[in-house]
Amino acid sequence: MVTDDMTSESGESSPLVKIRSLLPGLARAEQRVANIVLSDPAAIARRSITEVAEAAGTSETTVTRFCKAIGVGGYPDLRIALAADTARTSTRDRELGSDIAPDDDVAQIIEKVGYTDAKAVEETADQLDADTLEQLVEAVARARRVDVYGVGASAFVALDLQQKLHRIGLTCFAWSDTHNALTSAAVLREGDVAIGISHTGATSETVEALREARRRGATTAALTNFARSPITEAADHVLTTAVRETTYRSGAMASRIGQLTVVDCLFIGVAQRHLEQARAALEATYEAVGGHRLETRPDRRRQKEA
Repeated sequence: MVTDDMTSESGESSPLVKIRSLLPGLARAEQRVANIVLSDPAAIARRSITEVAEAAGTSETTVTRFCKAIGVGGYPDLRIALAADTARTSTRDRELGSDIAPDDDVAQIIEKVGYTDAKAVEETADQLDADTLEQLVEAVARARRVDVYGVGASAFVALDLQQKLHRIGLTCFAWSDTHNALTSAAVLREGDVAIGISHTGATSETVEALREARRRGATTAALTNFARSPITEAADHVLTTAVRETTYRSGAMASRIGQLTVVDCLFIGVAQRHLEQARAALEATYEAVGGHRLETRPDRRRQKEA
């Protein structure tokens, strides 16, 4: 769960990450203010509250409400946070963080995609709530079984978590089919854990399955990019990613990076709780598939030359 202020336990987090996370849940007038801030945060740090209100077509009172909604006390605090964030952001960062242009060459595409992916991991880690993650780790480590729900791109992340937990001997199922997810959720009970993965937090199939799991008494968790999305209402624990979307990188493309970062943190935390069991299981599973790896041999030409 994101914290109430602009920083996380792990260090400084960009105020823009918080604004993007909360954007869908803001009132329409507040969303206009948010979009103005996101479009040019460096300029906003120098502008008065009156100028921002006029640019957003709203009132100064709405700008103040927006500031409180994102966890800062008022507009002066927002300007300070934006100024500090701008100071941390280099010109190169701003260039690489921009959209991929239609005339960008392959080298520029590689550089921008690499930057965006790395930034998604960095910003997700910066704002990830350690206390919430620890609570979920404890719940999963004690669970009789774990259900993971996700459709589309999130289904691949759900399968990744299933594979990881299975490899250390825990019972975990990933469901992407709506009927299978609902029937599985219906037989969960207290002591089980259900995790819903949805970038938007508004995927109806995932939300519905998580609601059913909660109704049956399971501990529920949501992994989403937006802290005020519908899925969070069905979750006991909320973990958020911090993923930026660009013209060529929809949520389906970009979301995997942040989601997999959180999944890795969750898995390692659970493995620590079952350290000996995890080590033994990893060794056993490695040996089980050993016969399906091709043997790597030194280059024969190099052998002859030697």
